[in-house]
Amino acid sequence: MTRLFISRDSTALSLGAEQVVKAIQQQTAAQGQSVDIVRNGSRGLFWLEPLVEVETAAGRVAYGPVNSADVASLLEAGLLEGKSHPLYLGNIEELPYFKNQNRLTFARVGLTDPVSIDDYLAHDGYRGLQNALKLQGAEIVKQVTDSGLRGRGGAAFPTGIKWNTVLNAPADQKYIVCNADEGDSGTFSDRMIMEGDPLVLIEGMTIAGLAVGATQGYIYLRIEYPHAKQALNQAIAAAYARGYLGENILGSGKTFHLEVRSGAGAYICGEETSLLESLEGKRGLVRFKPPLPAIVGLFGKPTIVNNVISLASVPVILDKGGEFYRDYGMGRSRGTLPLQLAGNIKYPGLFEVAFGITLREILYDYGGGSASGRPIRAVQVGGPLGAYVHEGQFDTPLDYEAFAAIQAVLGHGGIVVHDDTVNMAEMARYAMEFCVEESCGKCTPCRIGSTRGVEVIDRIVAGTDKDQNTVLLRDLCNTMTFGSLCAMGGMTPFPVLSALNHFPEDFGLPKGKA
Repeated sequence: MTRLFISRDSTALSLGAEQVVKAIQQQTAAQGQSVDIVRNGSRGLFWLEPLVEVETAAGRVAYGPVNSADVASLLEAGLLEGKSHPLYLGNIEELPYFKNQNRLTFARVGLTDPVSIDDYLAHDGYRGLQNALKLQGAEIVKQVTDSGLRGRGGAAFPTGIKWNTVLNAPADQKYIVCNADEGDSGTFSDRMIMEGDPLVLIEGMTIAGLAVGATQGYIYLRIEYPHAKQALNQAIAAAYARGYLGENILGSGKTFHLEVRSGAGAYICGEETSLLESLEGKRGLVRFKPPLPAIVGLFGKPTIVNNVISLASVPVILDKGGEFYRDYGMGRSRGTLPLQLAGNIKYPGLFEVAFGITLREILYDYGGGSASGRPIRAVQVGGPLGAYVHEGQFDTPLDYEAFAAIQAVLGHGGIVVHDDTVNMAEMARYAMEFCVEESCGKCTPCRIGSTRGVEVIDRIVAGTDKDQNTVLLRDLCNTMTFGSLCAMGGMTPFPVLSALNHFPEDFGLPKGKA
């Protein structure tokens, strides 16, 4: 029986993957042909979705983008034998924009059935856990520390230090919490892992539990990800059934339980302490720090709170060693980062590469330039609270410290592209407006500052006391940066000031005056 691979990823579904599946099933059945359709994850090349891959004697052959109207001609041309057609792409892994990636965390995404334990094992799954079961907790933590892994959720805090703190915190109960409340605009790497390879996240969380002595884990999932929830719950059930979760993991005597909890749509719950409040059944408000969650976290117990990609990077580290992972990257930014290209870009999607590649290479070598064909004017990196980077900064290497040096952030690796038709004053206003909408309201600089920020930008654009209001906007941003309780208010000035500094003409201000 011929095997076909068609993605169950949300992006592929939104582009018509389900209709393609139904068309193939109906038309092959009518022709008396038997096919086995595997619903895999997306390869991340979204401009080619829905992508159809067929297993042939010479390997997997891809076609895309396929819509349901193409199915008849594909079958007639010999789709099931991997024959030529205008949509024929060949082996997707040999295409330059895929071949030149460094896929460590995303090694299996698009390759396997996401919820099949057998598929996972056949592609090096659970090797990291097998190694972890032979080690003491401190030895596991050392591997993670040696790898140089830093928090992929945006804060870039060394993961090994956080784990070591929880390891050494005395308590009768500890927790592992995965922050899957991926709310930044233009980001989707967490979702792609949870939909395309949920078992790597489950394995990473299990290893974290063994490392610090935690027996319970929670995945705090944003409510807008129903497909991820379904995949996670299927994968968790499969892991329990095969002994990879539960009271006696693989006969080791070690325990780790895991479940998914849904958020309620609040952006602020992407902040770790707000997340913990919500997970405890309370309103999502930022906690004062200290104490840190690693000491007093969920239900007052020591808690590891890590992002999806951070935890999903752990299995390859425990499989191949911390030094293997550390060999990728540059400076203090080690390993790989799944970059997400969105906005006005010809080739949108996910590209996992080692730190050190420049933003220009990502935009043009991988992204193909703007979708409109117009010059790229501004790129927001790191979500809605990230700074706008201008063309003169495109040669900055993707590195946490290099971006900090230009007053920008890498964040979660989301890259949103704008061509030269964008109005940057409107973008700055949107940043303040976003903060008004999403602030938890606990601290005054964020709650009131963002509201006043919208008003001040409106006055500048309207030409009302431009000089005085520009000074006022800068002063307001300074107060928000240093007076806010968390990054919600503290980082909102990043996009505002970068727009003001680099594109003053959009505010009606002369160059060099802003």
